[in-house]
Amino acid sequence: MEVILLEKVEGVGDRGQQVKVERGYARNYLLPRKLALEATGAGARQFQEHERVRAQREDKLRIDAVKRAEKLNKLTIHMKVQAGDDGKLFGSVTSNDIATAIGAEGHTIDKRTVDLAEPLRELGVYHVPIKIFKDVEAKVRVLVTKD
Repeated sequence: MEVILLEKVEGVGDRGQQVKVERGYARNYLLPRKLALEATGAGARQFQEHERVRAQREDKLRIDAVKRAEKLNKLTIHMKVQAGDDGKLFGSVTSNDIATAIGAEGHTIDKRTVDLAEPLRELGVYHVPIKIFKDVEAKVRVLVTKD
């Protein structure tokens, strides 16, 4: 049976590919889970409509993400923490701390979008990347100062 994949299916193919699979696999697994459509004329038209709607939705999300990134690029967060005389922090500033501080400024973000390689452990100025969308990223300026 020929099907058009709506999602990437491991061992079968990528989204948008037309592949030949066993009838039972398609009928019992791919079609009920909406992972594929039958590769008939109606299925192809339905796939094209599905892709058009998905592209429109993704474009709208990308435009919103660019607007949010512009606002976040202008944002400066002040983190007052306890530190020793040598500039080392008693603890660290984590992505959760940064996300909470950004939330206090009126911007809602998830802590998983804060792209910190490792927690901040010294006083200073940092430019922390925030992943907003697939290819849209903002850099928030974080000032870590002594309390």
